[in-house]
Amino acid sequence: MKVVYFLVAILALTSTVVSAYDPSPLQDFCVAAKEKDGVFVNGKFCKDPKLVKAEDFFKHVEPANTANPLGSQVTPVFVDQLPGLNTLGISLARIDYAPKGLNPPHTHPRGTEILIVLEGTLYVGFVTSNQDGNRLFTKVLNKGDVFVFPIGLIHFQLNVGYGNAVAIAGLSSQNPGTITIANALFKANPPISPEVLTKAFQVDKSTIDYLQKQSWYDNNN
Repeated sequence: MKVVYFLVAILALTSTVVSAYDPSPLQDFCVAAKEKDGVFVNGKFCKDPKLVKAEDFFKHVEPANTANPLGSQVTPVFVDQLPGLNTLGISLARIDYAPKGLNPPHTHPRGTEILIVLEGTLYVGFVTSNQDGNRLFTKVLNKGDVFVFPIGLIHFQLNVGYGNAVAIAGLSSQNPGTITIANALFKANPPISPEVLTKAFQVDKSTIDYLQKQSWYDNNN
């Protein structure tokens, strides 16, 4: 009987782990169709396979303009930009950095990220969970170097070279999501109560008021 309970526990654990990622497709492809008004699904509706074209699986990505407060710009190629990614469990993004440009601390709640540097030098890192003591793992990456940011963990990239930098990030979800930490805390809509933030950061209200009045740039648009 103990063996049966053990097997049930293993199956339950396995199903939990599997369900934490994008489901496997049940057909060759499921090109995303536009949602019907007022109807949402976990993913996208499938386009009629007979109406699918090569363009549904294609997108051209240009270098992005980095003339912004962060000096970086992310060009996502997620399912919203490339319908053919629907149900396939992958996506990517191109990240352009001006000298000293920063892709600020952020997290992808639904995907692990693997990043390769195509040009320049980046200082990258991620922070582990509270249970692991919030350890910081960092590395300086040069052209051709690859680094992995585990799913859900806060991470960043800073251009520490003298010229522009370019990286490509692969993600383990068709829609990994992005939460930029500063924007989420100080640009929430409606705003988070200053009482919450002053207590959390152990600072006075004037500091929080100042931070909430800043125009936090979103480099993922």
